[in-house]
Amino acid sequence: MKTKIQEQFKKLYGEGASLFASPGRVNLIGEHTDYNLGFVLPGAIDKAIYVAIKPNDGKTCRIHSLDYNESIEMDIHGEKPAQQWACYIYGVIQEMEKRGGLVHPFDMVFGGDVPLGAGLSSSAALESAVGFAINSIFNLNFDRAQLAKIGQMTEHNYVGVRCGIMDQFASLFGDTGKVIRLDCRSLDYKLEPFDPKGCRVVLFDTQVKHTLASSEYNVRRAQCEAGVAVILKHVGGIESLRDVTMDMLDTYKDEMDPTVYRRCSYVINENNRLLEACAALEKGDYVTFGQKMNGSHEGLSKWYEVSCEELDFLAEIGHRTDGVLGARMMGGGFGGCTINLVKAEAYDNYVAEISDKFQHKFGKAPRIIEVNISQGAHRIE
Repeated sequence: MKTKIQEQFKKLYGEGASLFASPGRVNLIGEHTDYNLGFVLPGAIDKAIYVAIKPNDGKTCRIHSLDYNESIEMDIHGEKPAQQWACYIYGVIQEMEKRGGLVHPFDMVFGGDVPLGAGLSSSAALESAVGFAINSIFNLNFDRAQLAKIGQMTEHNYVGVRCGIMDQFASLFGDTGKVIRLDCRSLDYKLEPFDPKGCRVVLFDTQVKHTLASSEYNVRRAQCEAGVAVILKHVGGIESLRDVTMDMLDTYKDEMDPTVYRRCSYVINENNRLLEACAALEKGDYVTFGQKMNGSHEGLSKWYEVSCEELDFLAEIGHRTDGVLGARMMGGGFGGCTINLVKAEAYDNYVAEISDKFQHKFGKAPRIIEVNISQGAHRIE
């Protein structure tokens, strides 16, 4: 991919490009906790968006997407482009200039190997790669946290997706052999060790996305807010479920709808599970870490009810298979992937069994994506 991008840049725009990369991400544990100002545990992966870039002497940016095989010219201060992919680049520039960054016209070729539609945040990887590259070649002096915010606001203001900051943060702050314990309230973070020797991380992509996904996401947010509102009547200083303990929730359980109680219980327990999972990582205890992954899936499926038949089917096979330390759905739910931590000696048989059984049940094999925890945004020398 790097070679293709460099060759395409040379063909279109000549010599002298600088090359940058920013990766997709996985989230090991901590789902639906971000908008409740809790904790998440993402890691950058070894699949990335690559950007070749060089300032030009013209009045417009010349940009080529390798994946779409499409070129455009874009005025930095003109109207938003019609192409969806170009809106990400345009938005990053606008958000940089809002913050005082002076961006000049440039030539760019970009492309990547982040699998699309698998919940690995290819859009955040693009925003982060473009932001990191522009920041570097024009010496704008934004730090990585500011670049993550620029990527997030690009989604909000130019793409129309009201996302959290986890994806951009993971793409920019990731490190090889480390996952990021991110506090979604303060944005404080800690790099936790993740080097499970003799194990592999694999995703099974159901390749389905049920229509419930977006509508039920909003319902879950409202249910969490309803639980907080009940607690706030009795306890001061509560801003989100992050501030609520299970003791508090149980004390005022009778004042809330039973479904609201279940949703809030999941979020509180998931935050606790994540912190316990991080403690296990610090001890090199991947068996306990895998158990916390399994508990996360149980909570998402039974208490938060954002799983689906396909995800549950995959996770249940993992939970009863020797050599599989952990298996859970990853992402918003109602489709997408499971993420699995598998002992190397069990890997081939497990992948074969999953593929065979899923094909037999649903008429289509899952897409198999093996990932390694890798480096965040960087310049390629």
